[in-house]
Order: sequence, then C-alpha cells, then structure tokens
Amino acid sequence: MVFSFGYDGFISEICDKEKIRYISWTYDNPDIMLYSYTVNNPCNVIYVFDKSLYAQFHDAGISTVRYMPLAANTERLDRMSRTESLPTLYDISFVGSLYVERERGNYYDQMAVNLPDYANGYLDGLIAAQLKIQGYNFIEELLGPVINDLCEAFPLQPFGMETREFLYAQGIINRRITAIERLDLLADIAGKHRVDLFTHYKEFSMPNLYNHGEVYSYDEFPRVIKQSKINLNITLRSIHSGIPLRAFEIMGSGGFLLSNYQADFLDFFVPGEDFVYYEDKSDLLRKIDYYLIHEDERKEIAKNGHDKVAAAHTYRHRIREMLDFIK
Repeated sequence: MVFSFGYDGFISEICDKEKIRYISWTYDNPDIMLYSYTVNNPCNVIYVFDKSLYAQFHDAGISTVRYMPLAANTERLDRMSRTESLPTLYDISFVGSLYVERERGNYYDQMAVNLPDYANGYLDGLIAAQLKIQGYNFIEELLGPVINDLCEAFPLQPFGMETREFLYAQGIINRRITAIERLDLLADIAGKHRVDLFTHYKEFSMPNLYNHGEVYSYDEFPRVIKQSKINLNITLRSIHSGIPLRAFEIMGSGGFLLSNYQADFLDFFVPGEDFVYYEDKSDLLRKIDYYLIHEDERKEIAKNGHDKVAAAHTYRHRIREMLDFIK
C-alpha cells in the first residue's frame, strides 16, 4: 500500500493503475485535492478529520472518504517534559497565522478592490453575521447573489468537482473571517492581560501583545504549550466541525486548552473536564479570568485532556484503525 498525509490525485492514479491500495489522511481544510475526480478511484481510502466535511462526501455518494480525527504523539511530547526543565513563562499564548499577511493567502483585499459596491456590502454583511455564529458556517451557501461578481473581480480556476461558491468561501472569505476574529479576540484579551503570540507575521504589533515570531512545530510549539498557563485555539473558519491539529498538540503536550466551539470535540472529550470551550467573546474573557487564578482546576483539566489523548488518540491508535480497515 501507499500512505500520504494529504490526498494526492496523481498518487491515486498510479495506485489505481497498479492495483495498490492508497491511504491518505488530511490534516488541513480545505484540501483542494479532495475535489479531484480521482477521489472516486476504488484504490482510495481517504480520511478527513472534519465530520461535516465527511458528511458532504457521504451524502454525495462518495464511499472512498472516511472520517478520522487527528492525533498527537504523546510518547514524544512526554519525553520533552522529562528531559527539560520548563518553567511557566506565559499566561496566555496563541500559536497560529493571523491571515493578514499577503504571503499567507490574504487574497480578500485583492478581490474586494475590484468588486462593485453592492458585492462588497453584501460580503461585509455576510461576514458580520458569520462572526456571531459558532458551530455552523453558512458562507458557501449564501454566495449565489454575488458569485459572478467574485469570479470577475478575482478569477479562480476550479480544480475538479468543487463549486465556484466553495472556492471563494473556503479559500478566501473564511480566511478573512478568521483574520478578523483572531485580531478582535487577541485585542480584547490584551486589553486585560499580557498575550504571547507566535506567528509567521513578525511585523504585527498590538499593545500588551508580545510577538515572538514563528515557532517550529516539532519541538518549539510543544515547548510553548508546556510553558503556558492557557493555550488558545481559534479555529480557521473553513474547518466546520473538526478538531484542529493545534488542539490535539495542546492536549497531548499536557497543556490547558481553551478553544472555540467545534462539534467534533464532544464526540471524544468532555468540556470542563478535558478542555474548555468559549461561546463568545465575553465568555472567553470570563473564562480566562477564572482559569488564570484557579490553578488546581486548570492543571487537572490539562492532565485529563492529556491522559485521554494518550489513551485513545495517538498516531498508534489511528494507524492501527487504518490497517484494521484494509485487512
């Protein structure tokens, strides 16, 4: 068999020709290659980590796509704690992109400058409405009235089976929503507490926010997690229900996770016991205030989350499930 992280239609074509099983596991959403016509090749077993995305493929009659959440290597992450002395350095940390830097896919501004006033106003209203909603994303289904304007202002070429609405919703507009949301939340948190940010965009600044620049995900990111009292997860809006890799890394490293609501969490973890989620900005600020001073409770939740990941959500567990399926 052949295995890859992320689906590759070219590998699928070769495996289909040679009658070899091809297993892939996506860790990002959107993964544009999933909309290749090769997805239907019978050699494929394609795992996606977002249950709502899996449901879309299932409802479309595509049987090669399956659901599997992501994982963490707790054995490796635990060794870091045993071999290094890691003092607590940060009260509140966030590791991730801000989606405002051009080189990270900030195409919205390039599109908006060429849009007619009606289309810009329509998108402003749509974005404002989506920012108020957690747990359901309606951007793609409501782009019909302006989709022709978007195509003219910033042409995108479909890769395979994806719709025009999908391309603009997932590739451009949901990134803009994520950028607005992350900047807004970080600004409000920094109004009360010091925030430590680890991001690719080194030039970004904000009062009471300390930008440390990019961290290497293999060892530097887990070190930040272990040295933080509260680790934030603000999910990219194109991930509709799935648990992001960031969240598994935080829990698997023994960190306290404070996340936005994602429905897939509730299939495996207990809120308030293994992790904590916030419902809106005011709830987020309240919970930060609470867990910064309730250290014992915070540490117990972090330990519970770590132990649950170690017991059922490591790469060994996931690979075993994949191999059992293809026997």
